[in-house]
Amino acid sequence: MSEITLQDLHRGDYQKILQSSTARKLWRDGDILDSCIAPKHGEGNREYSPASGIITILEEVGKSNIGDDLFLIGCAALLLFLQANVTGPPLSWNPATTVFSESASNDFAPGKRLHAQLVASLSVDGEAAYSLMPYVELFCIAKLILNNDEIHENITTEQLKYRTRVNFWHQRLLSDLAPTLQEIIYRDLDLLEKKILSEDRQARAEFLVERASIHLYHGYDVRARDDLAEVTRLRRFEFALTGRLGKRTKFQEKELSQLVVLAKSAEYDQVNGSPGSETNTCNDEKVSASNQGENNDNHAKPVDLRLNDDTLLETISFSNQSSNASVQTEESISMALKSLNPADQPVLDPVDSIILLATASSITNTSPQDGLTREETLPYVSRVLVGGSTNWQVYSQALIVRSRIEGYRSRTTERGLLQLQAIVDQVIAETTSSPTGKQPDSGQEQPQPPPTTFLPQPESSESAPVSERLRYIHLLASPTRWKLESELADRWVSLGGLRSALEIYERLQMWAEVALCWAAQDREDKARQIVRQQLYISSSAVNSDESKEPNGIDVNSDEQTKERDPLPNDAPRLFCILGDMGNSIAAYERAWEVSKFRYARAQRSLGKHYFANQELGKADQAYAKSLKINPQNHSIWFALGCVRLQLKDWTGAVDAFGRALQIEEKDAESWSNLAAALLRLAPEQPLSESNRSEKANSDDNEVNLSSEPHRIDPQKRIREAFAALKRAASLKRDSYRIWQNLLHVSVQLSPPPYTDIIIAQTRLIDLLSTVEGEKCIDIPIVEGLVAHLIATSPTTNSHPEVQSDNLPTNSPTNQKLGFEKMLIDLVQKKITPLITSSRRLWLLTAKLSLHLKRPSATLAAYEKAWRVTLNQPGWESGTKEAEGLWREVAEATGELVDAYESLGERKREGGLGEGEVVAKDWRFKARSAVRGVIGRAKEGWEGSEEMDGLRGRMEELRVS
Repeated sequence: MSEITLQDLHRGDYQKILQSSTARKLWRDGDILDSCIAPKHGEGNREYSPASGIITILEEVGKSNIGDDLFLIGCAALLLFLQANVTGPPLSWNPATTVFSESASNDFAPGKRLHAQLVASLSVDGEAAYSLMPYVELFCIAKLILNNDEIHENITTEQLKYRTRVNFWHQRLLSDLAPTLQEIIYRDLDLLEKKILSEDRQARAEFLVERASIHLYHGYDVRARDDLAEVTRLRRFEFALTGRLGKRTKFQEKELSQLVVLAKSAEYDQVNGSPGSETNTCNDEKVSASNQGENNDNHAKPVDLRLNDDTLLETISFSNQSSNASVQTEESISMALKSLNPADQPVLDPVDSIILLATASSITNTSPQDGLTREETLPYVSRVLVGGSTNWQVYSQALIVRSRIEGYRSRTTERGLLQLQAIVDQVIAETTSSPTGKQPDSGQEQPQPPPTTFLPQPESSESAPVSERLRYIHLLASPTRWKLESELADRWVSLGGLRSALEIYERLQMWAEVALCWAAQDREDKARQIVRQQLYISSSAVNSDESKEPNGIDVNSDEQTKERDPLPNDAPRLFCILGDMGNSIAAYERAWEVSKFRYARAQRSLGKHYFANQELGKADQAYAKSLKINPQNHSIWFALGCVRLQLKDWTGAVDAFGRALQIEEKDAESWSNLAAALLRLAPEQPLSESNRSEKANSDDNEVNLSSEPHRIDPQKRIREAFAALKRAASLKRDSYRIWQNLLHVSVQLSPPPYTDIIIAQTRLIDLLSTVEGEKCIDIPIVEGLVAHLIATSPTTNSHPEVQSDNLPTNSPTNQKLGFEKMLIDLVQKKITPLITSSRRLWLLTAKLSLHLKRPSATLAAYEKAWRVTLNQPGWESGTKEAEGLWREVAEATGELVDAYESLGERKREGGLGEGEVVAKDWRFKARSAVRGVIGRAKEGWEGSEEMDGLRGRMEELRVS
């Protein structure tokens, strides 16, 4: 029977596991750490299955008998690393004395050298890990064991879960996303999804929340929200963002609608393990229905700083009355939520609290960073903090998220900054202390005083055990201590406290951030000096002891320096920063070289440089190289598509925008540009394989892009472009350019989609009418619509103002009636109020009114068309330039006389004076109109053909 069990892992007894007999065999002579830093293979990549050295070790100790023990050792190493770097509490022993060989543990130089080698071994695709990462040996061991296929020949669900976790934590330890790791993580997620189906609801729910966290980190916000919706359904967790009457300020007298999240976890069935139960918790933490109403203050939790504002209340003071002004209407909220008192809601299950925090993060990622977004996200966090969570780490994460939101509001900026500082102090105090006083990152014996903190450190009774802190650590997005400090420095930068930010960055030895901070102060010379100091060494000091210290390096002259050997782990990033400050192609190319051609950012930067200088061919090549390394970068696929549009590489542009849409399907600009590329493809030109799989299926009018290539449709590309533009318009309804493109493409189809044409023109009027007036109307297109209606519909007495607003069904008759109503509404309600100087538009309304048997409206339109023509300046001057205007005036006058003759004696069609003659004195009006035009044009156009015609019409009117 094994001396270590799963219960030891659940209790947080990692020391027992890592000092077991099985573990001691692995630590022997430091062989396992040598396996971690084995030579690289391939294109500068490290092998992500463990190095072959561990296989020999495992065979020696009899791996077939200790597979479970090795798995527990790997899990314990990972969790102990997270305790030491993310959550706390302080370690009660020093793992370095157990894991390192005796020489490395007792001697400073070998220990420091091994630490540097282990940190370097974590670099992936040119992205480096933090150089001063404490206890890196624990993470390397965990990654080595949990990724070993020899151990996991028949991998279980739990083993696959931890392999995914250790790789995702590896991703989070790097300075930026590593495409190689991303591919591995998502491959394992797909495998894990199949295995998790056989697990209980709690395991499936936690998997979905964990996967949502991974999606959010990689920028896949839509996928994350889908997972969160699914886990909410699975756990029967009810929550809603709604409105309740309340007071937000101390001096507020009238209660106003305030945003609040009403949330209630499902009732717990601890025996059967229903959605809310904690059947698998390592600390036996359960929240039953009977204790949901208990005061959350009875549980240990981090300090929540008070706002202490002279105006704002600490929390919203809610009324018992419901408010009608809500994001989610009262009708759509369940009775269970309606009955909740927003000021005294029940305690949430920790997983449900994490769902709310993840929902807030997904809203922030998918919405602009403006005040409205922050107002929407804050209630989710407030629900977790105010009586919502009993778990230490979940509560800590909620404080971090709230501080991020409050950092942008004038009255909460101070509390947001101080709260973040308090969390940083807490994490530092609980992750840096070592029982021996030995620096965990170097192995050097030094006296280590207790870290100073903004607030008094909590007593052990006021803190939470490690099992509670790590219970949900994989579901949360809790940052490591150095990233949390870096976030605090970023906050100081946003507030203008650059000196405070510099002090933090320099203490963390984040030299890239130090340089960027100096550059933000318009001190690029200082920034460049700092970067060069990390990359170069003075040639005159190569053999000098001063060369070992950064302060002894002369970086003022490029000619007098040469590169360090070895270069720092983050050299690719530093070279790119140097290139950004000097717009240096050579620096970008050097970054690409030192990363063994794996640092995608170097090629992205080159592509942007070449594109800015209109070197489009080189930009195309650079972007393509970048995407070969990181094919999941949506913005670079989009940029590549734009480059290919300018190069007139239509097939390549279609491929690029298609790939961009595979990553982010809701990108309206990509859909619009895809349509532009499709329109320029030859009708018989086949699409690439990747784009034939793309479908435009937003509605019935859209077509499948994977049509058979042997069937030549001369309008195939137009239909595909039309489908793409419809999708773009549905995603970005406020872009008038997309609607203009949709309007112009739709009229090229045969038969034209008349309904879509009307919708596009209506939307353009809504967007542009206040700025452009009648110029936003495409007159030829609207004339074509009216002509189509007249040609295909019988003369009718339709009155659009009394027709139903319901959408037409798919029957041909109803579709025809729907088109007629939409066109009538467009002309009479949208176009007519805009007309100021367009004769064609008045004639268009006249034709439609005549079709609708509305003679009085028709005659009024003809009169207005004639008046706007007469209002054109200079038509009566008789000059050559005014000849066209004179002809138009004469033509309009003739049309008006014809309208009087045909419509004057008809009966009014409705309204006031229904049944009366439209114009009893139509002859007098007609003669007056002709006489007025002749009088004004007599001096300039006497003897012209048009003048003779008008005089003839005058004689006809006199005789009649």
